[in-house]
This record gives sequence, structure tokens and C-alpha cells, in this order.
Amino acid sequence: MNKEIRKIALLTGGGDCPGLNAVIRAVTRTAILKHGYEVIGYKFGYRGLYNNDYIPMTTKTVSGILHKGGTILYSSNKDNLFDYQVEENGKMVKKDVSDVAVENLKREGVDVLVIMGGDGTLTSARDFARKGVNVIGIPKTIDNDLAATDLTFGFQSAVNVVTEALDRLHTTAESHHRVMILEVMGRNAGWIALHSGLAGSADVILIPEIPYDLDRVVNKIKQRSNSGKQFSIIVVAEGAKPKGGEVVVNKVVKDSPDPIRLGGIGNKLAADLEKRISDHEIRCTVLGHLQRGGNTSAFDRVLSTRYGVAAVDLIHNRDFGKMVALQGNKIVSVSLEDVIGTTKTVDPNGELVRVAQSIGVSFGD
Repeated sequence: MNKEIRKIALLTGGGDCPGLNAVIRAVTRTAILKHGYEVIGYKFGYRGLYNNDYIPMTTKTVSGILHKGGTILYSSNKDNLFDYQVEENGKMVKKDVSDVAVENLKREGVDVLVIMGGDGTLTSARDFARKGVNVIGIPKTIDNDLAATDLTFGFQSAVNVVTEALDRLHTTAESHHRVMILEVMGRNAGWIALHSGLAGSADVILIPEIPYDLDRVVNKIKQRSNSGKQFSIIVVAEGAKPKGGEVVVNKVVKDSPDPIRLGGIGNKLAADLEKRISDHEIRCTVLGHLQRGGNTSAFDRVLSTRYGVAAVDLIHNRDFGKMVALQGNKIVSVSLEDVIGTTKTVDPNGELVRVAQSIGVSFGD
């Protein structure tokens, strides 16, 4: 006979993201109001699970957080409990401490663990499911690079921030006849750059999926100048690279499961263009973590709420080892085994790229 579900736990892993609090609110309220479950939240992601550091979650705890960015449970992108840094004999070594987490869940009487995260966080979610933990995943990343879902929550909020930044850069670019470069996040996927570039009327969009030719970028700027447009707007994804070149690495974080931190392509591009263009000043803005912060967009508030309610429905139906996903207009579930290992990238021949090209946007190809 299946054990009755009485208690569930939440945790948020990886980088912070608009919509996390909306999901936390939806899961907590649905669990309590619809099913009478007890809810707790582990702090700082998997680190909290390892340290058994949690807080009780009530309807009062989640009151007033729907619109807020970040996560009231805090987060960490350095703590993989299957390869975790611990001290032994005065030295730091990496060990699989996942059994400690499993014992903590048992000790607290947690029947189901709801995990919000991207590829790295959900890889561990899958691994905990393999160890017999009842796990439900919810897809979170501003990069929108999880293949099993059409959209991750947080993506649209980030696109809104970038689009507003482009609107502001336009006025300065036009006033001073400058070439303005905006570097955005996305790791190895160009979704943020592509969507915001379209919405923000960029003239050049450079994404990881289409290595660029600097000559083509220069030609686009000169073409605009010759037609009377004495300014240009370029959006470049942090993972973009020139043909035959490599990505620009900002730094390596050795104690992180994903140690490579991209960044710097915007300034490199500016330096390269300055050698080729003399009649325009060139400026680069790196938007950075502004894309993660601030209030959650209306779209993401709704999507996050849908995800949260669907996650609790899976719990009620005892359909574990799954991640909720958006496919078309419907919320569905997919096996965690099918979520990991494939990065969803922009199709260079896809509709959005063709749309951008049709209205004169250059991808530097």
C-alpha cells in the first residue's frame, strides 16, 4: 500500500531567477489549501538539504511574494551533493554526500521533494530520483535552454529587462551617432539575445549558434551610415564567437559544478570594431545580473503559478520522477530522465531567425 503523502519540501538551486517566488507561492498555497500537506523549504538549495537547514512554509510565509524577483529560500549554484566539497583531515576533498541528504529527508518525514532549477540542478534531481527519493522538477532558467519545455520561467522577465535597456540605448545612440553594443546572458544559447533583439529593434544580433564574420558586422554599420542612419544597435550573447574563434571566458570558478563563466565578448567586439570604424564612437554595455533581478513579469507570474499548481497535482497523483513543462499552450509532465543532456539552442534556420533577417537584421553571417 502506498504511504499517504503528508509533507513536502521545496528548494531552489542554481542562479536566481524571476518567478521563483511565484512558484514557491503556488506550490505552498496549493499544497496547503487544496490537499492539507505540510510544507517546508530548504535554504540555499542543495546546501540546505545537506545541512538540514529549512524553514516551515505557510500561507503567511508566501504572502506578498508573487511579484518579487529572487527567492525567499535563497539559492546556490555551487553545491552538487553528488560531488560536494567537504573537509577531511584538514584538506578539502570532493565526495558523494547524497546519502546524507536522503537521511535528512527521512528524518524530517518529507514524502516529496520539489526542486526548481536549470540543467545542473535538475541533473541532481534526476539522480535523487534514481536513489528512490520522490522528486518533482520545475524548469527554471533565464537562458530558456532546457529542451523538454517550450519555455522556462524567468526567460520572459529577462527579455523584458533587456528590451527596456535597448530602448534606452537607442536614444543615446541616436543622439551621439554611436554604435552601442549590449552584451546579454544566455550561456551557449542565444534565446535572450534573439528575442530581445527583435523586440528592441537591434540592427545586429550575434548569437552562439551563428558564428559571426566581423566584416559582415562592419558592412552592416556602414550600410546604415550610407542610408542616413548614423547609429547602430548590436545585441551580443555572452556565448557568441567569431568564425574560427573561441568564446570569451570571464573567469573560471573552480568550486562550481559549471566552472566556466562566460563574459567579455561585448568589449572584445567593441575593440575589434574600433580598429575598423573611425566615424562612429563605439560603446559597450554589459547588462549582467540586472537580467536576473527586479520584479517578475506578468507572463512569468502566470507561467510560474501554472507550474507550481501542476507540480502539486503530480504529487497528488503520485506521479514522481517528473518535471512539469510547457508544450504549446498546455502544461504537461516529462520524465526527469528525458530532461537532462540536451541543450535547447536557437535553430539558425528557424522561424525567428528568418523573421529577423526578413526585416534587415544582420547575424554577422
